[in-house]
Amino acid sequence: MTPPLLTARIMQCPIDAAASGTSSVMQFHSIADESTSNSSPLQPLLERSQRHCYGDGNPGEFPLAVSPSIVLHVTCTFFSKPANFAPNFALSLPELAAFDMCQKRTMFKLMKQEEKECLKERCGGSWKHVLRYILIREKNGCRVIAGPGHSIVITSNGDVYSFGANCSGQLGLGDSEDRFKPCLIRSLQGIKITQAAVGSRQTMLVSDTGSVYAFGKDTFWGGELVEAAHAQITAPKIVESLKGVFVVQAVIGGYFSAVLSREGRVYTFSWGKAERLGHSSDPSDVEPHLLSGLDDVPIAYISGGNCYLLMLAYQPNGMSVYSVGCGLGGKLGHGCKNNKGMPKLIEHFQSLSFKPVSIAAGTWHAAALGADGRVCTWGWGHTGCLGHGDEEYKDVPTVVNGLSNVKAVHLSTGEYTTFVVADNGDVYSFGSGEFLVYQEDDEAEDGPDFSTPTIVNSLKALNKKVVQISPTNASYWLNSEMGHPHTFAVMESGDLHAFGGGIRGQLGVKLLEGVDKASVPMHVPIVLS
Repeated sequence: MTPPLLTARIMQCPIDAAASGTSSVMQFHSIADESTSNSSPLQPLLERSQRHCYGDGNPGEFPLAVSPSIVLHVTCTFFSKPANFAPNFALSLPELAAFDMCQKRTMFKLMKQEEKECLKERCGGSWKHVLRYILIREKNGCRVIAGPGHSIVITSNGDVYSFGANCSGQLGLGDSEDRFKPCLIRSLQGIKITQAAVGSRQTMLVSDTGSVYAFGKDTFWGGELVEAAHAQITAPKIVESLKGVFVVQAVIGGYFSAVLSREGRVYTFSWGKAERLGHSSDPSDVEPHLLSGLDDVPIAYISGGNCYLLMLAYQPNGMSVYSVGCGLGGKLGHGCKNNKGMPKLIEHFQSLSFKPVSIAAGTWHAAALGADGRVCTWGWGHTGCLGHGDEEYKDVPTVVNGLSNVKAVHLSTGEYTTFVVADNGDVYSFGSGEFLVYQEDDEAEDGPDFSTPTIVNSLKALNKKVVQISPTNASYWLNSEMGHPHTFAVMESGDLHAFGGGIRGQLGVKLLEGVDKASVPMHVPIVLS
C-alpha cells in the first residue's frame, strides 16, 4: 500500500500581521490521506507531530500574533526531519521553545538527561521555569568588576582583561607588576570566561564549562588584619577541589569565598569559625563546604559582603532572599543583629508586597530591587548609604522613598555607597560622597546631602545610557595602600567609564603625577562587545 502523501501548503500572510493585531494564521501543513481504511508505519509519527505542533489549537493553524520567529523556528527545524526528538513528544510549543533556549546554554547542554530532569523538578516541573532560573543569574551578572586595587573586565566573547594593583599576582599575568592599562590574560585564550569575582589581592574566574580558576593570594588568614606570609599564584590555576562541581558563579567576601553550582547549590570556603557559614573550620580552609539548609531551594544568584552572604532563591511564584553570616548592623535583614550560621529566609519582603528580582550585598549594608522597580535597603547606614535621609541602621528591608518616582532596573553596593540605575539610564547614588562625581552647587551653604538619592550629573552629561554600575565592595581601612575606591559605569553602547581612586592603575588609565583619583568619568580603552 502506498504511504500517505504529505503535501505542504503555505498561505500568504501580510508581513506585518503580528504588528497589526489581526488574527491572521498560517496554514503550515495539511495531510492528504489517500486511504483511511489502512494504516501505515508513518501514521503514529504524523499524529505525534500534529499533537506536538498544534497543541490545543485547531489542526493546521497557528496564530502569527504569538511570535513569527517561533513559526519560522518550527517550520525550519521540525519539518526538516522526523519528529522523534527529545525530551518527549507531548511538550507544548512554549515548553519546547523554553527547552530549546536552555539548550543554547553550555551549562545546560553539558548536563545528562537525568540531570536536566532533576533541575526541572527543582525549579517547579517546567522547562519555562528552568529558563527563567537561568536568565535570572544572567541578568544579575556583571562582566566588569571593581576590586580593592585591581579590576577585571570580561568581553562578550569570554576574553579577560585585568589592570591595577598586582602585589600578589591578582592580575593573573604571570608576575607581580602593577598595570595601568587593560592587559589580556593570554593564558586563558581558548577558554570562555563568563563571570569573575574580585577580592583583596584575589581573583576567581568561572568558565562556561563550569571550571573555576583562581590567582593571587590563596588564603584569607583571618581577613586582612595581618599581612601574613602566604602563597602567591600569579597565573590562572584551576581550583582542583571544585572539579566535581559545575560552577556558574563565584563571589569573594572579606573573610570567605562562595560558589554557586548550576543545580542551585551554594558552597563556601573559609571563615567557618563558630559555624558562621553553616560549618566549622579554620579561616585558612580551602575546601568547599556545601551550605546546608537549602536542599529544596534552588539558588539563582549569590552576593557576598564583608562577612555575610545573600542568596536569591528561585520559586515559580516569585523570588525570595536568604541570608547567612554576621548579623551586626542588621545586615541579614531579620529584624535583629544576631549572627546566622544557617541560611534564613528574609520574611519582611512579604509584608511590603515586594518581589525581589536582584540583590546586592555591600560591605556592611545590602539592597534589593523589586519587580515593580522599587528599591529596599538595610544594614549599617553610615554616611547615609541606605538612602533614608539619616545614618541609622535598618535591621529589615526598608523601601527607599526618595526613589518613589523612579523605576529602577539595576542596583549595586560598595563599602558605604549605593548606586541605582533607572530605566531611562539616569544614575542615582547615596552614601559616601567624597568619591562620587557630583556637580556641586557653589551657592549652597552646605555640601551635597549624600543620605538621599541624588542623580550623578557627571554621568548624565556623557549623553550615554548607563545600564550597569560596579563600585568597589571592600573594607578600605583594611586596604588603604590601594588608594580610594573606584567605580565603573557600563553604557548601553558597550563603552566603559571609570571614576574614583586610581593610584594603582585600577581605572585602566594612568593618572597625572600627584593625582590620586579621577573627579570626572574617564573612558576605559577596552571594547566589551
